[in-house]
Amino acid sequence: MKRFDYIIVGAGSAGCVLANRLSEDGRYRVLLLETGGSDRSIFIQMPTALSIPMNTKKYAWQFETEPEPHLDGRRMHCPRGKVLGGSSSINGMVYVRGHAGDFDEWQQAGAEGWDYAHCLPYFKRAEQWAFGGDEYRGDEGPLGVNNGNQMQNPLYQAFVDAGVEAGYDATADYNGRQQEGFGPMHMTVKQGVRSSSANAYLRPAMARANLTVQTGALVHKVLLEGKRAVGVRFERAGKMEEVRADKEVILSAGPIGSPHLLQLSGIGNPDALKQAGIGVLHPLPGVGENLQDHLEFYFQFRCQQPITLNGKLGLWDKFLIGSRWLLRKDGLGATNHFESCGFIRSKAGVPWPDLQYHFLPAAMRYDGREAFAGHGFQVHIGHNKPRSRGQVAVRSADPREAPAIRFNYLSHPDDVEGFRACVRLTREIIGQPALDAYRGEEIQPGASVQSDEQIDAFVRSAVESAYHPSCSCKMGTDALAVVDPETRVHGLQGLRVVDSSIFPTIPNGNLNAPTLMVAERAADLILGKAPLAASPVEVGLADHWQEKQRPRAPVRALA
Repeated sequence: MKRFDYIIVGAGSAGCVLANRLSEDGRYRVLLLETGGSDRSIFIQMPTALSIPMNTKKYAWQFETEPEPHLDGRRMHCPRGKVLGGSSSINGMVYVRGHAGDFDEWQQAGAEGWDYAHCLPYFKRAEQWAFGGDEYRGDEGPLGVNNGNQMQNPLYQAFVDAGVEAGYDATADYNGRQQEGFGPMHMTVKQGVRSSSANAYLRPAMARANLTVQTGALVHKVLLEGKRAVGVRFERAGKMEEVRADKEVILSAGPIGSPHLLQLSGIGNPDALKQAGIGVLHPLPGVGENLQDHLEFYFQFRCQQPITLNGKLGLWDKFLIGSRWLLRKDGLGATNHFESCGFIRSKAGVPWPDLQYHFLPAAMRYDGREAFAGHGFQVHIGHNKPRSRGQVAVRSADPREAPAIRFNYLSHPDDVEGFRACVRLTREIIGQPALDAYRGEEIQPGASVQSDEQIDAFVRSAVESAYHPSCSCKMGTDALAVVDPETRVHGLQGLRVVDSSIFPTIPNGNLNAPTLMVAERAADLILGKAPLAASPVEVGLADHWQEKQRPRAPVRALA
């Protein structure tokens, strides 16, 4: 049996970070196992092609949820990366750390040492911010972060201006001092190419003699001897193999894969394991529980000027965009097109922003399909601090059978109320003078959707996942916690989980940035290094928020 010091399961956002950091000094033998294959496809590397890998079976697990009872029984798409780089190779490349309060909330939930002051140094260590480092931002890390084409389309700035006219702040850097407000949006793109965790972390480390990367490896289970993890069993090229970890096994298979693999290994809720025909080796009731995600919908308008990306969807235009990117790595091929954004609070009493906007100078679906003929623009809007909770549950001992996934979206009344605010506040913002020259008819939800009942019905039928599943192996010390603040699985030796599944609660923003941060900090914990010193900094919130929630001038709400 082959032996390694560390075995990492999953070459996704967190796994690539760990593979780099744990093999960095050459002392330890590290094995990284990934079910998927190469990430070299142009559709992964070219930022504008983001809708393709997400919807391709070769590159993503095409999971679907169970019928969601509060979304009219719809099954929701839940793709997860199955390729080097994991979901960082198929995602929208949006870089949002989350609000400082999100991480202080983690510590309050029992994740000691994971407050914002302790997380900030690891955010900085990870990133190479294109506009220079300061007390909030890092510019020497492996992960390239920039602002795409820097809002060249006038619609981007018009959206920001509309937010300010509606009474909100402008924020020059929502990943810096103040998240709240409207401003440019950041993306994980470097020199025109997707800056996935595979490109940023794994590829520079793959030449190391002490790092072994095996693709096409489907892990069946973690091997336990008593209360210690000693290795894993996996299938590769039709053959079963076992490898041993002299130090630790680390699961970085993501918010669906990690709890599923624990359950396949006999670790989890005893009733759920028995129902699936799996022997209980270590009862741990929180495995797969506490599942959270962000929902969003598209607020779409016709545009009165022919300046949107809807005019670039023809085959000839796509050829020109792709050719320019191949030759120069710039132009419309080098951006995800989400170049301005906003973060606001849904109502008085909310301590930090809980609504997020992505602005797109086009009207289309996330899968790239055109929404309607002609020009249009849209904002993706979602309530980002949901109180609904779901679960991931193993169905059988067959690792090829997908687990049952149910988020229980909108099962909590606060989440329903949050989406009502999404509709009403967005209409106020889009109705401001800055967008007068561009704004046409409201396509979705449509001007007839006004009452609470009409908004609720629209939301149930139209919301989609923002593809941010998390929190299914939460970190903490309560009865449902799966890992401790050192990322070690409770009650077992030699086994950790390091990925977005260990978030206690979901942050206000996209999840790639905090996942990378978690892996950076976990690497120090695994290696026994002293964590980086806390960085207490000032955190900005808009002054007189209840006044700023209302416009400085009378509201020009859309009919």
